[in-house]
Amino acid sequence: MPWLLIVCVSFPRRWRGLGAARDLKKGELVLRVPRTALLTSDSVVRDEKIACCIKRYPHLSSTQILAVCLLAEVGKGKSSKWYPYLLQLPQYYSTLANFTDYEIKSFQLEDAIWVAEKAVKKAKSDWEEVITLMKEMQLKPQLLTLKSWLWASATVSSRTLHIPWDNAGCLCPVGDLFNYAAPDDEAIDNFNLRLMDGGYEEDTASYCFYARKKYEQGEQVLLGYGTYTNLELLEHYGFLLHNNPNEKVFIQLDTAIFRVSTWPNDSLYIQQDGIPSFALLCCLRLWATPVNRRRVIGHLIHSGNLVSVENEVMIMNWLMKNCDKILGKIPTTIEIDDELLILLDKFLNNSTCLKLVDSLSSKVEIREFFQAHGLEHEAVTWSELPVRVQKSLERWKLAVRWRLIYKKTLLRCINHCKDRICELSSQRGLLREMDQT
Repeated sequence: MPWLLIVCVSFPRRWRGLGAARDLKKGELVLRVPRTALLTSDSVVRDEKIACCIKRYPHLSSTQILAVCLLAEVGKGKSSKWYPYLLQLPQYYSTLANFTDYEIKSFQLEDAIWVAEKAVKKAKSDWEEVITLMKEMQLKPQLLTLKSWLWASATVSSRTLHIPWDNAGCLCPVGDLFNYAAPDDEAIDNFNLRLMDGGYEEDTASYCFYARKKYEQGEQVLLGYGTYTNLELLEHYGFLLHNNPNEKVFIQLDTAIFRVSTWPNDSLYIQQDGIPSFALLCCLRLWATPVNRRRVIGHLIHSGNLVSVENEVMIMNWLMKNCDKILGKIPTTIEIDDELLILLDKFLNNSTCLKLVDSLSSKVEIREFFQAHGLEHEAVTWSELPVRVQKSLERWKLAVRWRLIYKKTLLRCINHCKDRICELSSQRGLLREMDQT
């Protein structure tokens, strides 16, 4: 059978992925990985020594056990059956659990900072719970460190695939080289399409992957992991998308708004295009309706109907005011963040240095970053930085990019509200003219 996939590299960051070796049809089987090749907890604990140790810790989660099993296999070196696979795993990850205090602070938004701090604390807590087990298993000293645990837990978080017999999932050689494609509207609405990417199949005892759409030869073949916001992608996978159809921006809502809402709180958000979600729009329309009329027209509102021009203008003004208020409280502006990201992109690609920092609006933040690492920033190039600082700078850039996307979403919402008010005002003027005639 001819090869259907080839390993490809995405420049300039040299991300690996899988490309089509020939034209592929939608739904075509492109990869099959036998169960014997999957790295799972049950496949590792066939080692009686490991199994005996793990049985004494029934309180550990399935993901903790798989991370411990992964470190155990790393400790075996060339004697591990997965040694070739382990060699090609990333040496580090940019998941939230790996972020430092400075990098977390760079998110600027309280909700994102809280999520990142929680991820860091959980990773450390999980490590403290398994350290005794790993010592009993006599893992090598370098595998007992928090740094090694962060690597193992990030590998499990970002690279495992679902299997029916273990909630932790499995590590799938070759199969985990597929890069992420956010589900489109068709895939979100159609459950069968969501399953098209692949899954474990009992009849063949293998993990099977299928083309989610037509691919031309040389085109990168992508895999849909699920619907994630950018903060969730950062937490579990260590990357984000510039254009993410599943992005959600939450803003603080008054208690009175929550009181009238019948929608789940996580459905009350602003989409990345700046348009409020259907649930948020309905909720605000109901809140802006006089109390004595809510029961009468509530069913119309929940059907997506406009209450009145005055009601719609009121909630558009409310959204504009609150989005503008949030933007005013954030330390840096969209323009400063844009400038900073342009510089960091050039810097990471070795095409510039930071000796011109004093001419930049973002100079204070750049100086703070280098001071946090005990370094001077003048005339620094990427190759001159210690590896630990290079990694930190990449994570810092992710935090800056996340907050920029957040801010631009708020700005799009403000512009959407302005356009909507102008549209409604024109309609109201037209109606008045019709009444007069």
